[in-house]
Order: sequence, then structure tokens, then C-alpha cells
Amino acid sequence: MATKAASKTAKKPAAKSTAKAGAKTAKKAAPKAAPKAKTAAKPKAAAKPKAAAAPKARTPSKAKAASKATDSNVAVHGIAPYKTKKGEEYMNTDQRAHFTEILNAWKAELMEEVDRTMSHMKDEAANFPDPADRATQEEEFSLELRTRDRERKLIKKIDQTLELIKNDEYGWCDQCGVEIGVRRLEARPTATLCIDCKTLDEIREKQTTA
Repeated sequence: MATKAASKTAKKPAAKSTAKAGAKTAKKAAPKAAPKAKTAAKPKAAAKPKAAAAPKARTPSKAKAASKATDSNVAVHGIAPYKTKKGEEYMNTDQRAHFTEILNAWKAELMEEVDRTMSHMKDEAANFPDPADRATQEEEFSLELRTRDRERKLIKKIDQTLELIKNDEYGWCDQCGVEIGVRRLEARPTATLCIDCKTLDEIREKQTTA
């Protein structure tokens, strides 16, 4: 009897240990649960293209605006431009006096240049021993004399223009008789042709010389 009871008690723990070992091996043998599939990320909405900004209207730069403003204020041989008045007569007393002043100032400038050139040539005149130096000096003097000769002719033309003003014949085109215009005369006080006749003359000259 005693041996039967002992054998029963011995069987119980052995059964328990085998059951535990079987459970462990079953757990190891069982495949791990597959990882949860990640949900696909939602595609981001495409960024809406920004509307192109409308080009800003270009405004003239301050420098350009200033240059336009000062164009009409440029002195002519040191004389301020004539400001025409509304409804005034062309080549009235004020306008004739204005152009007389311009022509006299221009003539004075040219006379100063002539005197300066003559004094310069006297001071610089020298007998260089080197023929090359003498040739260089003669070439410089020749250029200056040609320039001064043109200026002398221009002085004569200024004198003729002053006579026209005195005789009240200044400011009209010699060919067609229309007004030459105050602004053109300020740009070229000795002009005797309007811009149209001058252009035609230049075209004819090109055709004859071609």
C-alpha cells in the first residue's frame, strides 16, 4: 500500500513538469504574430501654384525725371534759356535782346580762345634740335591754327547774325520764310534755315557727293 501511494505522488510532479516543458516548446515553436502592417501614408495634397504677380508698372527713375526737368534749364553760353510767354509775338524785343546776349557771349568765348592759342604758340615756340620733336610741334601748331581759323569764320558769322537782329530780319528761314523757332535758335544761334529746309539741304548734299 505504501509503495502505491509513493508511486502516485511521484507521478504527479513528473506530469506537471512535462506539461510545463511542453507548453514552453509550444510557445517557442509557435510563429510570432506578423507585425501590423503600417497604414499607407496619405499622399500630401499638391501645393497649389502661386498666381504670378502682375508686373509692376515701371515708373521713370528719379535721375531721368531730373534730367528731363533740367533739359529746359541748361544755360546757353552762360545765358539762361528764354521762357516763352503764352500769346507773345515771335521775335519780339525781349527775344531779340535774349539772342543778342547769347551771340555776344559766344563771340567773347571764341575771342578768348583765339588769344589763348596765340599766346600759347608764342610761349611754346622753340627750335628743337631733334627733327622729330620739331615735326611734332609743327603738327600741333597746324591743328590749332586750323581750329582757330574755323573759329574766326564763326566770329564773322556771329557778326552777320547780330546785323540781322538789328535789321529785324533774324529768326526766319531764308528759303521758306517760316519761323525757325526759339529752341532751335538757342541750340544754333547762327541758324538761317528751319529744321525741314536744313534736312533737305543735307540730303541734297549727300546725293551730290555720293
